[in-house]
Amino acid sequence: MKQTVFEIIEPDRKNFLPSRIFDCAISTLIVLSVSVVFATTFELPPAVLDVFTWIERVASVVFTIEYALRIWTADLKYSDVSPVRARLFYVVSGMAIIDLLAILPFWLPMFLPGSLLGVRAIRLVRLLRILKMHRYSEAMASIGDVISEKRREILGSFFFVGLLMLVSSLVIYAAEHDAQPEAFKNAFSGLWWAVATLSTVGYGDIYPVTVIGRIFGAVLALLGVAAVAVPTGIISSGLIERVSSKNTVGPKISYCPHCGKRICS
Repeated sequence: MKQTVFEIIEPDRKNFLPSRIFDCAISTLIVLSVSVVFATTFELPPAVLDVFTWIERVASVVFTIEYALRIWTADLKYSDVSPVRARLFYVVSGMAIIDLLAILPFWLPMFLPGSLLGVRAIRLVRLLRILKMHRYSEAMASIGDVISEKRREILGSFFFVGLLMLVSSLVIYAAEHDAQPEAFKNAFSGLWWAVATLSTVGYGDIYPVTVIGRIFGAVLALLGVAAVAVPTGIISSGLIERVSSKNTVGPKISYCPHCGKRICS
């Protein structure tokens, strides 16, 4: 029975019909629950709110049962360790933490008074349910795997961008503080300007007015295009490598020009 449950709740990879049905049902509930979080920010009739409330209840209960079943069958997933350690391995894994955070907003208000909880913050935690799609969506799983494989390169690029923003905030503060102290009050104001400039967003709430500040802003905007492209290029190249490896099936077969025999390379 445990083996059957395990095969059903694990993402379908072998066209096992019950597993495919389970994956579709969970994916539908994920989309519905996230849509409910979005829809409840509007002024809606009480009848519609009641429907949304029941959708949230059903989704939370189903996600809780799923979480419990995954803990129960963890010894099949981690079969090389003891059952207790297998369950501990699952509980501290990334997807298990996401599973737990997906159900906490529903259960916490039942055990803790509302005064101790930030109600809006708790509701926003429900948006983390969209990360559960990583388990059931092959496309999201591929992106997650690429980010994991290229994490060193991505972290390196983000470190460079962070260092560039820090240096830029200090430079623009030194260049603009005397000219407009109300806009560039401190280095944090410069950091906000650096983020908006490097990301090429350009909110326009604060901007340089001195010649040095404008020249530096132009240079930083050009550097921002390259800085944002680096992590994007890393992820894109990783996805291309992954797709190419999946499309490569078996050895490459060629033929000898002299005898006509097949040659596998």
